[in-house]
Amino acid sequence: MKIKSLTVFCGSKSGNNPSFLKAATHLGNLLAQENIELVYGGGNKGLMGAVANGCLDNGGSVIGIMPKLLLEWEAQHKGLTELIVTETMHERKLLLYEKGDAAIVLPGGLGTFDELFEMLVWNNLSIHDKKIVLYNFEGFYDPLVAMINRMEEEDFLYERSRYRLHVCTTLEEIKAVFS
Repeated sequence: MKIKSLTVFCGSKSGNNPSFLKAATHLGNLLAQENIELVYGGGNKGLMGAVANGCLDNGGSVIGIMPKLLLEWEAQHKGLTELIVTETMHERKLLLYEKGDAAIVLPGGLGTFDELFEMLVWNNLSIHDKKIVLYNFEGFYDPLVAMINRMEEEDFLYERSRYRLHVCTTLEEIKAVFS
């Protein structure tokens, strides 16, 4: 299946490593070049803003989805192709899942973890079967990958979890997952 839209989960902050901003921008560039619509949280700062601007700056289409609660806090992006405002965070997450054919998770904080694990759980429960890529750029997610491996070793995860999460360290690896 050709990916037409991709949901990206990432930090609304930039973090301490400037390479993360570059990686988010490059991912946005790639999506525009591949004519893949970006679906994301709607913010204009941090990694969120970088991936959106990377896509928009190269003529890409970007849908932002943001709950009313976060409109000011996350500094909504005013230059998007489309901004959808939801009543709740739950509605936001549901639309983020529905509008993307697959998902990529970049570095981020607790909200990013929440979205990653909800996607994985929904895969596990067969609510959806979308591919999920963990972009382990510069080893950011090494401790998390180790923890997931430990959960598997200790037999706390179902078999489906092992092949639903694709851990990638480069854009080339990400492209290979979707080709």
